[in-house]
Order: sequence, then structure tokens, then C-alpha cells
Amino acid sequence: MKKSANKFKTSNKETSYVHLGSLLVVSGPSGSGKTTLCRRATEAGLCQYSISCTTRDPRPGEEDGRDYHFLSMPEFERRVAQGEFLEHALVHGNRYGTLKADIVNMLCKGINVVMDIDVQGADQVRSCDNETIKQAYADLFIHVPLKELEARLCNRETDSEEIIRQRLNNAAGEMARLTSYEFLLVSADRETDYTRFSALLTTLSLRTKLIDSKTL
Repeated sequence: MKKSANKFKTSNKETSYVHLGSLLVVSGPSGSGKTTLCRRATEAGLCQYSISCTTRDPRPGEEDGRDYHFLSMPEFERRVAQGEFLEHALVHGNRYGTLKADIVNMLCKGINVVMDIDVQGADQVRSCDNETIKQAYADLFIHVPLKELEARLCNRETDSEEIIRQRLNNAAGEMARLTSYEFLLVSADRETDYTRFSALLTTLSLRTKLIDSKTL
């Protein structure tokens, strides 16, 4: 596995070292804009959006390896049993998860990675005992006041009133967990949110903890 090499000088001596990418886990209720932020930052070249595995059928226009890794249920369960997933969940009868090796490979190449997952998935990533994951890890919760969140969900005009009520109930539970996160972004508008989000990604990539001390 090739690792990215950077250089710095100490005592007038140039030294090579390995600088890992940063792993930012992003959570927030439906309507918080977390997916949009992750995709926009990826398009700007600030990070790489992790590709999840799923057992559901591909939708029109989706490609294996670009949108998702599409797996059969037996293959997914085999990989769960072998401990290959960093996080995984059952959602509406389908399995979703992120392969640990995919994330570690990107981090070791110095690539910043963002993961858009719920609070339960974030718990699983935090509990991972992989040293690279632990070294690169940071997390962010995007908070939207419930009144504002309700307005956003209604304005999308994609969900029934019953679904909106369900999403708001879920949001209340998710927001009760925000103190589990290292960083908090209180959502304002799209541009302000993205400015803060991209600044956080840049700051995280400058952490000295991302230097592999074994390469100094």
C-alpha cells in the first residue's frame, strides 16, 4: 500500500514523513444538508466521499463502484462475519455498510475522507480498533432547530405529512446525541454552512496527529 510522503525541515535537515488523510464522520437529521455538503466538498477536491455497500437493487443510472458497491445479501453477511465493515446497518429491509479497507486505503494515501452516516453508524466507527481509523478520526454534527427543520422538510415537497412527522421525531432523538461529537455546525444557509464545513476540512488536514511517527 503506497503512502503519501511529505517533507519538512527540522534543525536544517529535510525529513520525509507519512501524513495520513483525515476521516470526518458527518451526522445530522434528514434535511440538515449533510449529504449536499459532503458532495460539494468532494467536487471541490477537498475530500473523497466514501462509497457504501448495499444489498438493494441499483436504481436507474446508478453504477457499481461509483454510486454504491452492490452486493448480494449472502455476500454482505459473509463480509460482516469476517469483520470487514467499519459500520453497517439494516434500513428498510436492505443492508448498508462501509468497508474498512476502502477507508484505510484512502487515508494511507493522504486522502481526506468524509462519511455521511447516522448517530448509530458514528458509534460503530468510534469503537473501531484500527489504529489508522483512530488516528484520522474526527466527527461533526449538523444541528438545525426543529422549527427550521420542519420548514425545510415541508419545502422539499418529497415526503408525506406522516413521513415528515417521523423524520422530526427521529431528529429530536439524534439531536440529543450531539454532545457525543467533537464539532458542531449550527446550520444557517447553504453558503455559510459550506464555508464553515470546508474550513473544518482544511483545519483537520493540518493536525500533527495525522503524521505517522514511525516514519519520522
